[in-house]
Amino acid sequence: MDSVVYDTQGAQDAQDDLSGSGQVITAPTRALATEAVHAGREDLAALGLHAAPIDLSTTYPSYDSRGEAARIDAFAADGAEPEGPPVYARLGNPTVARFETALARLEGTQSAVAFASGMAALSAVLLVRNAMGLRHVVAVRPLYGCSDHLLTAGLLGSEVTWVDPAGIADALRPDTGLVMVESPANPTLAELDLRAVAHSCGSVPLLADNTFATPVLQRPAEHGARLVLHSATKYLGGHGDVMAGVVACDEDFARKLRQVRFATGGVLHPLAGYLLLRGLSTLPVRVRAASSNAAELARRLAGDPRVARVHYPRIGGAMIAFEVHGDPHDVIAGVRLITPAVSLGSVDSLIQHPASISHRIVPTADRQGAGVSDRLLRLSVGLEDVDDLWSDLDTALGFHGGE
Repeated sequence: MDSVVYDTQGAQDAQDDLSGSGQVITAPTRALATEAVHAGREDLAALGLHAAPIDLSTTYPSYDSRGEAARIDAFAADGAEPEGPPVYARLGNPTVARFETALARLEGTQSAVAFASGMAALSAVLLVRNAMGLRHVVAVRPLYGCSDHLLTAGLLGSEVTWVDPAGIADALRPDTGLVMVESPANPTLAELDLRAVAHSCGSVPLLADNTFATPVLQRPAEHGARLVLHSATKYLGGHGDVMAGVVACDEDFARKLRQVRFATGGVLHPLAGYLLLRGLSTLPVRVRAASSNAAELARRLAGDPRVARVHYPRIGGAMIAFEVHGDPHDVIAGVRLITPAVSLGSVDSLIQHPASISHRIVPTADRQGAGVSDRLLRLSVGLEDVDDLWSDLDTALGFHGGE
């Protein structure tokens, strides 16, 4: 699972694919761009509305307490979304449900369940499997630093075995409840053959973190992943103003996730659900435009003698990782247009030093063994003019503590 080292033809292929052919996957009946705009909103015209409404209610009146009791009992039994009017916001919210419907359509799954953050979503998946006595997880590094920490520390009672992709099948045990991968990976952008990984999992569910790629570039469910995880805070929201997580999956697993969400309270706020639904409508346009910028910046970085190595995914995307010959902290200190900050996937460009921030919580040996060197920088490319971004990077790469 070596990182993809940048090459000129790879970036050109990525730009060509983004303009039409290989990477943008269409939904079964409508193109992805159409689904992004209309999924979760089909009933609005009949309601006399154009924009989706925001339902901020925490509770809902009901004069039929027997009927309400029956619906709550039904939810407790199987986790299916209650029929009829809402009951209580922890059971579900109409605005959030619109986002869930839309995301499931984009990922090509039966259902999706939204949470207050990406980590809340991952925690719910682990709790579902733990409740079945399946506490063992097989995982491939690198993962997002907090995902790595959650598994390694056993905070939810899970036990993890870290393997290379070729070792997945041999690492499976009777109590293995989950195989977890991230492709392209955070922060090295290493890519996996998801279909081959899913085959290695056998009957154990594969959870693929699709935060970096988004359904614009790949749909893991089509390659055999049963669970698709997003930190919706990133590209799905797209504007750096909403925190959320979501799991796209089959309806059977979604029912269990809803029960955990109800019991633990990791619900998504309705306003966040509205912002995410709105963000999805421009997701394909944003991802393609930012990816075009990223491919060009990766090409320029690869030819710069101040840069030791550039990692850019074969499927394209708006993320770049690069290692510098000099001090990476000087680059962070030297940017002016690009924002030095954690997170990614916003309309503006962000840069950070993973070994200091996003992956600081991962033990040094494990971090470096996964390819996260101390000289690695992670760049989330936004929608600014590419020449302006390059000018800022060029200046920062020559920055030496103000000398």
